[in-house]
Amino acid sequence: MNVVVVESPSKAKTINKYLGPGYKVLASFGHVRDLPAKDGSVRPDEDFEMSWEVDGASAKRMKDIADAVKSSDGLILATDPDREGEAISWHVLDLLKKKKVIGDKPVKRVVFNAITKKAVLDAMAEPRDIDASLVDAYLARRALDYLVGFNLSPVLWRKLPGARSAGRVQSVALRLVCDREAEIERFVSEEYWNISALLKTPRGDEFEARLVSADGKRLQPKAIGNADEANRLRALLDGASYVVESVEAKPVKRNPSPPFTTSTLQQAASSKLGFSATRTMQVAQKLYEGVDVGGETVGLITYMRTDGVQMAPEAIDAARRAIGSQFGERYLPEKPRFYSTKAKNAQEAHEAIRPTDFNRTPDQVRRFLDGDMLKLYDLVWKRGIASQMASAEIERTTAEILADNGGKKAGLRATGSVIRFDGFIAAYTDAKEDGEQADDEDGGRLPEINARENLAKQKINATQHFTEPPPRYSEATLIKKMEELGIGRPSTYAATVSTLIDRDYVAIDKRKLVPQAKGRLVTAFLESFFTRYVEYGFTASLEEKLDQISAGELNWKDVLREFWRDFFSQIEDTKELRVTNVLDALNEELAPLVFPKREDGGDPRICQVCGTGKLSLKLGKYGAFVGCSNYPECNYTRQLSSENNGDAEAAVSNEPQSLGKDPHTGEEITLRSGRFGPYVQRGDGKDAKRASLPKGWTPATIDHEKAVALLSLPRDIGKHPETGKMISTGIGRYGPFVLHDGTYANLDSVEDVFSIGLNRAISVLADKQSKGASGARGRTAAASLKEVGEHPEGGAITVRDGRFGPYVNWGKVNATLPKGKDPQSITVEEALALIAERAAKGGATKAKGSKVKAASTKAAKARSVGTAKSDKPKAAPKTKTAAKAKKG
Repeated sequence: MNVVVVESPSKAKTINKYLGPGYKVLASFGHVRDLPAKDGSVRPDEDFEMSWEVDGASAKRMKDIADAVKSSDGLILATDPDREGEAISWHVLDLLKKKKVIGDKPVKRVVFNAITKKAVLDAMAEPRDIDASLVDAYLARRALDYLVGFNLSPVLWRKLPGARSAGRVQSVALRLVCDREAEIERFVSEEYWNISALLKTPRGDEFEARLVSADGKRLQPKAIGNADEANRLRALLDGASYVVESVEAKPVKRNPSPPFTTSTLQQAASSKLGFSATRTMQVAQKLYEGVDVGGETVGLITYMRTDGVQMAPEAIDAARRAIGSQFGERYLPEKPRFYSTKAKNAQEAHEAIRPTDFNRTPDQVRRFLDGDMLKLYDLVWKRGIASQMASAEIERTTAEILADNGGKKAGLRATGSVIRFDGFIAAYTDAKEDGEQADDEDGGRLPEINARENLAKQKINATQHFTEPPPRYSEATLIKKMEELGIGRPSTYAATVSTLIDRDYVAIDKRKLVPQAKGRLVTAFLESFFTRYVEYGFTASLEEKLDQISAGELNWKDVLREFWRDFFSQIEDTKELRVTNVLDALNEELAPLVFPKREDGGDPRICQVCGTGKLSLKLGKYGAFVGCSNYPECNYTRQLSSENNGDAEAAVSNEPQSLGKDPHTGEEITLRSGRFGPYVQRGDGKDAKRASLPKGWTPATIDHEKAVALLSLPRDIGKHPETGKMISTGIGRYGPFVLHDGTYANLDSVEDVFSIGLNRAISVLADKQSKGASGARGRTAAASLKEVGEHPEGGAITVRDGRFGPYVNWGKVNATLPKGKDPQSITVEEALALIAERAAKGGATKAKGSKVKAASTKAAKARSVGTAKSDKPKAAPKTKTAAKAKKG
């Protein structure tokens, strides 16, 4: 019997069926060990020796694997076919050697790009040894990330309180987002006009032609810059006669795009399906690992972390056969299509993402897939088969028209196109994908137009426009830009963006990435004092070196020595930095954010309260804020926020603004501003009552009535008719609520807090009560959002909606979902991993017996592989300090 080690339990289950009784397939659940988050895990002074740590859950899994290997005939390492997969195999083997269970047993490494019976059996027939060069590249990347994070974060903590390193690659991605924001802030909009004529042919057909030349000169785009010029040209066209100078109908061909890579799949899924990069990879992982299709578990797509654009020869042949049978011979080109990537530093070591079987159409698997899986599979199948289909044949017509007004002449052009043969478009249309090149189509079909015939003018249109700043990045366009620059790799794209969001360096607004003040501070600091390490070219060149290590062309420790020498020197230099040096640099770098233009045109750096002090960034325990140089005589402060940029009303002087007296106590009510934003206060001294302005309320809208209402919270509505206990409303950390006997129910808006009556409050509480049975201490049990499945120890796993957000529940163990995680998308494997992690930390509520402990151990077995390689389970930090260092 041979032991086969893979990463995920679902993958293990599928492969076990393919291999039969002669094999025992076990899951490592991702990485089995990692660098502990403490000083000395990577030791440059000892030639970059590295210390590894196995967490409790991984130790139990490794014991199971070791016990199985003891009585086996050999070991087969079948983790994923990339650098991370190679590293997991190396870690597993190294630990088994330390346990002395390998002996002289044969150890082989196998890789397969798809989880199908043929792919797995073919891989088993061609084993190899662990690729030392791929492992070296992993070690180099892991050491680099540790050295940057663990050494740069303390610098940020000391010089920029409240900030920390975003990570080696994440810092560069953050710079992209921040640079785009700065570009938007510097943008100056310019006026331009477009002029067109609605014309009619002798046959009575109307069409539109745009002005392209005048006064013997060709007009460049946006060349008409003001209304006077537009009116002059409009008058010329208004009184002109029109004749067709030429008509050219030119056939053109459009070729299909290659099959998906990780990046292009994320872009297309964002545009067409509205998926985030993380969601795309979660769904793709399920399709890759296997789905029960009519009693057979089979992987539906090939490995989804790749920058290769070419399909295997057998897949191309299968796609061509499917095209012939499903679309017809007309759609099959004479020769197969071959693609090469244009992305910088692409490795092309793997196939593009494609269906494992082109005969398995989306319609055939529809009943076996959930909604998101079907949508993504449909996308992959259509793009894959379209990549081998015939070109679309389009006829593009261009009519050149002369306008003559008493010798003053102008040229107009009308364009149109019609698809003569749809070709690959019959399967897949890739127009306007988020981050991809949109189709170059010139409008619809033109009517019949003949050369030298006269046209009748119907109407002249002159429309004013203004140039717009470049758009903010979306997740997909940021990933595309990173790929173009050679920053990061397919396995890291989704995790990189998620890190920036999780650390509040960027926020998502209408699917666009908006840099937050904290993120811009970190970027400005790094650009000022660690310029080289956030340069796009430097980061890309480092990726090239890692690729050269993978290819066996560079020694990994040579790369680390070269990097560390310069990086350590720069770290040492920053020790001499004074905080005033840092603030001066940040004031300069972030001037548009820190000192927005004043409406009166005055100097934005002069304090608006005292009139003589100079505003500057200040650093406090909780981060940066803007304050006056005349402190403490002038106590003006303003919160530093991207949202408040340019909004003079958003900043309120710390000089109290009187709103009147409280009608009940007679105390003065004032509007103030602190470093955490504007608030109202009643009275003075430490006993004064304060209330922050709720979301959506601005200082300019606060009057005496609103201030009194805020300061009167919580508001009693009346007693509940059944319990006789008071029902009240208030505004908490998670928004407006109604409260009765320890049970909270959310309200729709802040205004409801002040206006809701007793009957409606009872109704809202009843609705909340109906979502779950009564829990302990009179609280309503959280509503169940989804039944996930059965726990290995027995009992249902559910996703519930709690007071503090959605969480996974099993028995008496509750585990909060990660920030941004869709409750409906949680899988059994993900839920079990969360439960295991929570139980290991003492997450069982009101029960500390052996049953919960045993359940948590069993649950730990089911930890799933991460959605991105860099998200694979790692050793849990031991302390808060260590956790911070690790995140850095």
